[in-house]
Amino acid sequence: MSPFSKSLTLSGRRIVAACVRHRSSLTTELIENMDKKATWDRFYTESSSGSATFKNFEWFFGFDAVRDFIMPLLQTKSHPDSLLRVLDMGCGTSALGPCIYRHSPLPVRVTCADISPVAVRLMQEHVRAKAIQPHNPSSQLEFAELDCTQLHKHYSPTSVDLIVDKGTTDALLRSKEGKGKAGLVLKQCLKVLRSSGSLLQFSDEDPDVRLLWLETEAQEQGVMAADVGVQEVGELRGVCYYCYQVTPRTDV
Repeated sequence: MSPFSKSLTLSGRRIVAACVRHRSSLTTELIENMDKKATWDRFYTESSSGSATFKNFEWFFGFDAVRDFIMPLLQTKSHPDSLLRVLDMGCGTSALGPCIYRHSPLPVRVTCADISPVAVRLMQEHVRAKAIQPHNPSSQLEFAELDCTQLHKHYSPTSVDLIVDKGTTDALLRSKEGKGKAGLVLKQCLKVLRSSGSLLQFSDEDPDVRLLWLETEAQEQGVMAADVGVQEVGELRGVCYYCYQVTPRTDV
């Protein structure tokens, strides 16, 4: 078995375990069809049914585990006359985007985007009920149903300061028909990011595998269109997680 196949298999088992913990009957369907809108609609419908109290569903970990990777990066990207634009890509029902909105001292416009309208609706209802207040009164928070292979339909080129991807690329890479979509998402991210912007991918995939994939997919006509780096986030429940930072190159 290749390192890549082994990585996908191990991650698939972790996803199955997460589904079992949340009483989802989607285990096999989810693993094979994580690139499909219908799969996530069903997942979030099942996850939210039978409970009168909303609970955020966090893939891998929550905001506190990665705030030190995200917040200092925002501090270096201030625009005097405009809001910093942040995209939580494939947000699901995670609290990550709302936490950035709540904790950023700089004015931000956080867009929490997901392909599932069910997840988007659940988050809109939750935020309205909680009345989350931002650290900076000028900050904005929005939720959008969005296919992240088509970011160009929502964003102008070079208009986004930070894209956060917590498990979204992992889900695409590990689904039967999602690998091509994962590469397309990366290319879309590089098109909409400012030259000073960054994409942060949080993943449990080994650097030997993910860095090679990123460096291959981030090429345009054989030339690297981005710089790629990695930091270790830490270990949680026996699994090591990483932060992959992708920044567009201005000379391409």
